[in-house]
Amino acid sequence: MSPRNLALFSLAAALAFGGASPAAASDRERLFFKQIEGAWSGPGEIVAGKYKGTKFVCNFAGSTPEQKIGMALDGGCRVGVFNQEMSAKVERHRAGFRGTFLDGAGGKGMDVVGGTVKGEYAVFAIHRNSLTGAMRAQLSGKDTMNVTISVHVDEELVPVIGMTLKRVDPKTVSAITAN
Repeated sequence: MSPRNLALFSLAAALAFGGASPAAASDRERLFFKQIEGAWSGPGEIVAGKYKGTKFVCNFAGSTPEQKIGMALDGGCRVGVFNQEMSAKVERHRAGFRGTFLDGAGGKGMDVVGGTVKGEYAVFAIHRNSLTGAMRAQLSGKDTMNVTISVHVDEELVPVIGMTLKRVDPKTVSAITAN
């Protein structure tokens, strides 16, 4: 089995056999997404491809949808004087996680076509035409989130964008200074 097919098989197995009941999975997912709520800011870098080495700074507002399991990160990233709006939206549906990165594969972005949440991280399968990959969000404590976007190149899953976001909510700062 090729490395690419093995990676896709592993993701499919994790999605199909998460090892938890649907209720436990939904509670775990809801808890993870709740931690994404708030304001986030931090640096990132393109680590592969034509624009390798390009550094940027992003600002996002994280939210969760009412009565659904999922999240939205809305904001933008700045390179010098140029600003690019960025967003990711993911919701659990019957067939698994679905959503969009930017405006989806129908526009300039990618579709979220699956995913899994385990503990302090979530991995989402992303797709656009013949391009496939993964978007991973890892929480390191309550105030740091690392996001990596990887794509399949030949038989490998290659990281292309990485960023480290810090929570910048006024309520977090005021809670610290109040003590």
